[in-house]
Amino acid sequence: MTLAERFEELRAQGRAAFCPFFTVGYPTVRASIRLAAEASAGGADVIEVGVPFSDPLADGPTIQAASQRALEGGVRLSDAFSVTRAIREGGGALPVLMTYFNPIHYLGIERFVDEAAGAGAAGLIVPDLPHEGAGSLRAAAAKRGIDLIALVAPTTPKARIGEIAGHATGFLYLVAVTGVTGARSRVDAGLERFVTRVRQETDLPLCIGFGISTPEQARAVARIADGFIVGSALVDSIERSWEEGEDACVEALSKRLEAYLGATRR
Repeated sequence: MTLAERFEELRAQGRAAFCPFFTVGYPTVRASIRLAAEASAGGADVIEVGVPFSDPLADGPTIQAASQRALEGGVRLSDAFSVTRAIREGGGALPVLMTYFNPIHYLGIERFVDEAAGAGAAGLIVPDLPHEGAGSLRAAAAKRGIDLIALVAPTTPKARIGEIAGHATGFLYLVAVTGVTGARSRVDAGLERFVTRVRQETDLPLCIGFGISTPEQARAVARIADGFIVGSALVDSIERSWEEGEDACVEALSKRLEAYLGATRR
C-alpha cells in the first residue's frame, strides 16, 4: 500500500491519520522495534521512523536528547532499516523514514534509497534538504515507489507553497509553529488559516506536526487536516515509563496510543 492509498482509505472512513514518531535506538534498538511494532499493531496509520543524527536542526531538546542517547548506545543506519522492515512486515502502519541529508549523502543517494525500498519505506522526510536541492533524491525515490515528503512552514510564501506542492507526493508535512519540535501547551490560533492557505495550492493530504502534545490538541488538528504527527510527547512518555522496564514501557505506550487514536474520528 502507498501513502496515497492509505489516505484515500482514511478519508472513506472519516478519519484523520495518526502518525507517531519514534527515535531508532531509543531507549535501545530492541525497545524501539517493539515500541514501533506496538504502535503499528495498535492502529497507527503512518509511523515516522526517526534516524538519530548528531546535529538535528529541526528537533527540540526532547528528540535531541533521545537521538544523542541512541548514538551513544551505538545505533547505526542499518538499525533504522531494521525498524522500518519490522513495521512493514507487521502489515499495519506505513513506515516513513525521517532523516537528515548527511546520512543519505554518506551512504549515497542510490544505495540509501535501495536500502529504504528493501526495508519497505513508504516515504522519506528530510528536513534540512531544500526544495531546490531535492531533485536527485526525489527522482531516485520515485523510481522505487517512495514518496519524498515536503515540509511547509507558516512563514512559507504562497508562491513557494505552490512550487513545493507541485513536486510533492504522499502528503505535505505542515510545520505547526515557527521553531523546532517539542511539546506545547496549545495549538496555535493561526493554524486553521495556515491550513486553508495551503489547501488553496494542493489536493495532497495535509499532516500537521511540531508541538502536538495531547489528545485534545490532536482532535482539534484532526478537524482541519488529514493527519497529525506526535513526536516529543511520545518520547517524553517513553522516557518516564522506561524506568519501570521494557515491558512496562510498551504497556504504557499502548495506553497512550489509544487516547490519540480516539482523536482521529472527525
